[in-house]
Amino acid sequence: MAQANVFEANSSQIQVEHDKKRRQFVIRLNGSHDRAVLLYEYVGKKTVDLQHTEVPDAYRGRGIAKHLAKAAMDFVVEEDLKAHLTCWYIQKYVKENPQPKYFEHIYQ
Repeated sequence: MAQANVFEANSSQIQVEHDKKRRQFVIRLNGSHDRAVLLYEYVGKKTVDLQHTEVPDAYRGRGIAKHLAKAAMDFVVEEDLKAHLTCWYIQKYVKENPQPKYFEHIYQ
């Protein structure tokens, strides 16, 4: 339980930036030197492929990728897009956070 509380305290400090030009979601870690990223591509006018999530080794296991996955899925829903989930981590995130609003926007 204590570990969950520690994470909750830290999660408020995690800010996800959406760089639409580069088609990526970014969390700056340790100032701006290290970054966690989620990359996507448009594969149609209203279709995106959520391709890859990467968190530096030193930051893995802290729930950082979860913030990227949530931001990406919320973007898909808000923009009324369809998504291909090429990235295994986003597939895992959606399975662990089964929200109808997500399923409506995923190509099965």
